[in-house]
Amino acid sequence: QVQLQESGPGLVKPSQTLSLTCTVSGGSITTNAYYWTWIRQPPGKGLEWMGAIAPSGSTYYSPSLKSRTSISRDTSKNQVTLQLTSVTPEDTAVYYCASLSGGYWGKGTLVTVSS
Repeated sequence: QVQLQESGPGLVKPSQTLSLTCTVSGGSITTNAYYWTWIRQPPGKGLEWMGAIAPSGSTYYSPSLKSRTSISRDTSKNQVTLQLTSVTPEDTAVYYCASLSGGYWGKGTLVTVSS
């Protein structure tokens, strides 16, 4: 069974870079036909698709976040990483790692942007 676990700092200061890691177990991020996706949900708001990385390593980003977002992977560790630069308090959210086509979601991790 595929399981996803997000990890990273829970508090980031404004203007800094938010970095999160998604560790995938029970399946390889390269051999499965899944796109590994980052999604976030600000407090009191809906889900926002941020971007994804394909099994090939190709990446796709939300147009509204593209200039600040980078998704990469470490195949040796079976991990997918999210970086979001120049964060503001509006980036405060629960961040999820997911495979939408596979129906797999991590539990999410709350990241607060505050000085």
